[in-house]
Amino acid sequence: MSRFFRQADDSDSDSDESEESMSSGDEAQPTKTTTGPKPAMSRFLRTAGSDSDSSDSDSDSDEDSDSDSDRPSGKKSGLPLKSDSEDSDDEDEDKQGVRIMSAQEKRLVEMESTGKAMENGLKINDWVAISNEFDKLARMIQRQHNVSEPIPPFYIKTLLSLEASLTSAIAKEKEAKKKMNATNAKALNSMKQKVRKATKEYEQDISKYQADPEAFERDYASTVTQTAPAPTGGRSTGVVTTATTEEDGEDGFKSVGKGGKPMLLTAEGIFKSLQGVQEARGKKNTDRGEQIRILEKLLELSATSYSRIRVLLALISSRFDYNSSASSHMPTELWISAQTEVDQLVAIVASNPAYTVQEITEDYDDLVERSPATEKDGIVRIRGSVISFIDRLDDEFTRSLQNIDPHGTEYVERLKDEKTLYCTICRAQAFYEQTKQDEPLSRVIMRRLEHIYSKPDAVVQALESAVELADIKPSITLTSKGSTSGLIHSLCVYLYKAGNSLHRTRAMLCHIYHYALLNDFHTARDMLLMSHLQESIHSADVATQILYNRTVVQLGLCAFRSGYAQDIFTTQRVKELLAQGVHQQRYQVLTPEQEKAEKQRQLPFHMHINTELLEAAFLVSSMLVEIPLLASIDSEESKRKAISKPFRRLLDFADRQVFTGPPESTRDHIMQASKALQDGEWEKCRDLIQSIKIWSLMPEASSVKEMLAKRIQEQGLRTYLFTYAPHYSTLSLSLLAQTFSLPLRSVTSIVSKMIWGEELSASLDQATGVIVFHRTEVTRQQQLALTIAEKVNAMADQNEKTLDAKMGGARGRGARFAQGLGNQMGHTSQRAG
Repeated sequence: MSRFFRQADDSDSDSDESEESMSSGDEAQPTKTTTGPKPAMSRFLRTAGSDSDSSDSDSDSDEDSDSDSDRPSGKKSGLPLKSDSEDSDDEDEDKQGVRIMSAQEKRLVEMESTGKAMENGLKINDWVAISNEFDKLARMIQRQHNVSEPIPPFYIKTLLSLEASLTSAIAKEKEAKKKMNATNAKALNSMKQKVRKATKEYEQDISKYQADPEAFERDYASTVTQTAPAPTGGRSTGVVTTATTEEDGEDGFKSVGKGGKPMLLTAEGIFKSLQGVQEARGKKNTDRGEQIRILEKLLELSATSYSRIRVLLALISSRFDYNSSASSHMPTELWISAQTEVDQLVAIVASNPAYTVQEITEDYDDLVERSPATEKDGIVRIRGSVISFIDRLDDEFTRSLQNIDPHGTEYVERLKDEKTLYCTICRAQAFYEQTKQDEPLSRVIMRRLEHIYSKPDAVVQALESAVELADIKPSITLTSKGSTSGLIHSLCVYLYKAGNSLHRTRAMLCHIYHYALLNDFHTARDMLLMSHLQESIHSADVATQILYNRTVVQLGLCAFRSGYAQDIFTTQRVKELLAQGVHQQRYQVLTPEQEKAEKQRQLPFHMHINTELLEAAFLVSSMLVEIPLLASIDSEESKRKAISKPFRRLLDFADRQVFTGPPESTRDHIMQASKALQDGEWEKCRDLIQSIKIWSLMPEASSVKEMLAKRIQEQGLRTYLFTYAPHYSTLSLSLLAQTFSLPLRSVTSIVSKMIWGEELSASLDQATGVIVFHRTEVTRQQQLALTIAEKVNAMADQNEKTLDAKMGGARGRGARFAQGLGNQMGHTSQRAG
């Protein structure tokens, strides 16, 4: 066993009693520990590194054993125990003084106790306990990094000893006949990986230590001595070197930087201090929280507009850099502080036209105060980007909503911050309009549009009221008499004229989505068809494709509410295509990078389109189209053709059921309603459809139910005529109107359309009010000709699909779905119109 785990003259009882005395002493005086002529060091640091060290350790162990033999048991007495050195210190307290243990020494003691626990686990071959204690030790070392302290030699010795112990344990395990249990073996393998990773991470320190252990320990000791508090004649005050302390004067602020060197912050040295903070940005072991505190103090000390702008630019960037992980969101407190500081920055540059923040500027001296008088054209140009801060604020807000449970109160509380974010966006828009910067103005208007295009009028009006109360006056605003449609129209028109191609595409989709939300189906449909976006959307970015899918689906729901049957649910990947979830296919495993990318593009919960409502609308639309179609087809081969294959599969599955119970889900209601419609029981079909609870989530639910009842009556009439026409020679229109509770005029219109479209072989005798059916016998040759024609059409369709797959292989699956859905929706709507 390594010497790290082996002590020459110490016993377990001695170590336990010494640790107990230390802990009891701490309970009595929690703020200090007394020291004798030599500070108490861990046994792990008393190794045989040199002759002097070994002799010292031997003498110390002898003294400990002697004192321990005369020491009463702390467990029996329950009192703090004192060593001989403590007694002598109490006698000579006024002469020598008492030193307070520093935070660094406390951390070292904590590490030593963890090492003792690892040693005990190694004695009994308990690798689970060793793994847990090693994790604790790794966290302690990480804390050392956070306070910019060097790696102690103790940790390097631990890694080397553990590596040797692991090698020995693995070799013994391979040779042993009786294997250790699965949990312990798993912990052993886990420790092997952890030690290997830690050894690789601290490879340079290990090399230095192996080259010259004494020099490595001397360097560490000298570093500890530099950062330790200086001894005084009386009791030490224990100054914490990592905290910031204010001086007597109000002008100064002293912060202790790396290595314990004080850093004086004054109003005159703002730019020098700012440069030091920016140079440390992004470096390893940089304390980001300390940087933010320094910049906040510099902002308080800033007296000129130029210095305030410079400090605000650095402070906002530091807040965004605080959480470097791309998978997690920015803490809410930091986000609110950053949003407030962005408002301050915009207010300063808006009230001082002589100062401007630009991404590209000429080189200038960062350490010199600048003013309009020192510049040639009287304008101070500062390197930075306000619009990038706006984009980052918006993105972090969306990311936080993605990571918060949408069913809890925290999500609702976080959603309230959208009002302040919207005010910040409008304030930036007013500033860019004032300074006439077209490119960032288009970006900020696009951000504003994306916040309101999918919201109801009441929510948009609340956001605009907040802007008005904040006394923000962008040129495009919601007037007292205007509607939200007018506001969105104005924003979109600006982007049509001044935006780039991406902005124009997204503005068009937002515009169409809003019209669909307001049930203006014909306007939204015409805009989508005339824009020809379905032809080029496959080349757009993923976010734009998702917006296109959302727009098409919302347009389909609008068509459904308006009474047009639409095919809007033709895929099982609807959640993925709408960025409302990840669709896991069978035998498909996403890599961590793919899963992270999928999660980052998910929409916040309050922007989701209810997929259950979407499915209900799709199945009801399919029922109204498929049931009359099935009734009108005679041959079995023609019946295999389906407009909606998902609906047909569900219907076939329902037909195969031996026993059908009361409907429970939305699908059960619709399948049983479809069977009732096939049998001519339109009233039962209507009751089943109207009893679906999901309709309550749709705007104007009562009118939607009335529309569905009317459509069921009409399609029930068509199904009845297709099914029973061969059994009639004449049929009274008034009887049909009475049977299906329809006006006589509506019945006459439906029958006339069927005869005109050659769906029904009959003639209408309006004088007597009857339908006269004609019998047409199809010859054998005609049947064969129809069969050949159908097969030729099927072959042509298959060739087109094969050609499309070969030519459009680079297209995304979601884009192809959206494009086909748009084309089909256009054709269907034209037929419905």
